Amino acid sequence: MKILFAAAECAPFFKTGGLGDVAGALPKELKRQGADIRVVLPYHIQQMPEVYKEQLEDVAQFEVKVGWRKQFCGIKKLVKDAVTYYFIDNLYYFDRPGLYGFDDDGERFAFFSQAIIEMLERIDFIPDVLHVNDYHTAIIPVLLKDKYQWIQAYQSIKTVLTIHNLQFQGIYDQIVLSDLFDIGYNAFHEHGLEYYGNVNFLKGGIFYADLVTTVSPTYAQEIQTPAFGLGLEGVLRENSWKLKGILNGIDYDMLNPETDEWIAAHFSVDHLEGKKANKKALQERVGLPVREDVPLMAMVSRLTEQKGCHLLEEKMNELMQRDIQVLILGTGEAQFEHSFNFFNSVYPEKFKAIIDFDIELAQQIYAGSDLYIMPSAFEPCGLSQLNSLRYGTLPIVHETGGLKDTVQPYNEFTGEGTGFSFYDFNGQVMLETIDRALSVYYDQSKDWTTLVKTAMRQDFSWEKSTREYLDSYEQITEQ
Repeated sequence: MKILFAAAECAPFFKTGGLGDVAGALPKELKRQGADIRVVLPYHIQQMPEVYKEQLEDVAQFEVKVGWRKQFCGIKKLVKDAVTYYFIDNLYYFDRPGLYGFDDDGERFAFFSQAIIEMLERIDFIPDVLHVNDYHTAIIPVLLKDKYQWIQAYQSIKTVLTIHNLQFQGIYDQIVLSDLFDIGYNAFHEHGLEYYGNVNFLKGGIFYADLVTTVSPTYAQEIQTPAFGLGLEGVLRENSWKLKGILNGIDYDMLNPETDEWIAAHFSVDHLEGKKANKKALQERVGLPVREDVPLMAMVSRLTEQKGCHLLEEKMNELMQRDIQVLILGTGEAQFEHSFNFFNSVYPEKFKAIIDFDIELAQQIYAGSDLYIMPSAFEPCGLSQLNSLRYGTLPIVHETGGLKDTVQPYNEFTGEGTGFSFYDFNGQVMLETIDRALSVYYDQSKDWTTLVKTAMRQDFSWEKSTREYLDSYEQITEQ
């Protein structure tokens, strides 16, 4: 099966979040399982490491019409881990200091989407399935059935749209139809791009794609409700017949406590001694007292309200009355950066916030902590809790989205579980859940070690999820 995977970011070339992780890991596993998979990305020249720039090979050059504009489009290529990556080159659109957040993002991704379609014949690769991701490429299924439907070679292409985060939908004035795509109003209707008089890229993709997926089964259900649907809940309910939640995985080759080069000591589910050494090294590195007997609870996150930082902020003074150490790594909203810096000065022996983005330290936190706090208001899938489970650090999560799907709450009667969870989204319930985790930790019974080992035995590698994607691809190509 021939698959083209289109995304705006991809690790290890450039990424800002979960989409980049998925784009980096899923195609690699698809290739391993026998698919002819190619990936197409913007050439974010300022973000790509030099080691990859040096490997790029020029494949094609042509012009893409973006409305009335004639824009240069170069196609570059490199092969990594047996996967072929194509990069859409245009300095005007992609030579920027960041990936997103520019006033002309609509135009940038309109160019990108049209360039992807127009490159297919030039690179001699017509996919059976074109898999698009989030609003940046969501209009491609619309364009294939509208602007480019006359091209015979494209008529058998099936499309999959994956929604990684419904927050970002690509809503623009209807003038973009002519100004950016040079198309009329054929797709501007209730079952297409029209959204309260504007154009909504994601909405169009949901209606026109052959399959719509989200990154966890629970999130697929949640976004059909007003609480999580962000204005598209009706659209998603109407298309629920082709909506499917497939849980994200993590790269078990890279995230492996037995081989991780960034952690102080290697360990495994059968040899946990190294976890204590990692805790000691972590406490030393961040300047917390080295105590084996005190539970260390950590968070690696963007510091935002969506991630539940306001719940931690609200209850931190109470939490600091417990015998616990708390470690937070991340950057984000100024309010939380200032608050957590304040707690640094008030509780220097028990609390440490490092306002930074540090991948190496993040790995050491997963390996060296006892508990991992993730009280997100919503979480399409979440990867941090999967990382923490892999390293035997028990997650404390709000029961939403992928967090609910991946963390089995501790059962005090049977001793089963892989972490701790709470349903009501408020600080007091979160604090009570932390207390429940602390009581198990301090009980010194066999339950804690059993939980750690059970957590580490969970399989959230990409292998299982990739089989689900392949099955889904086959179903739509047989229709």
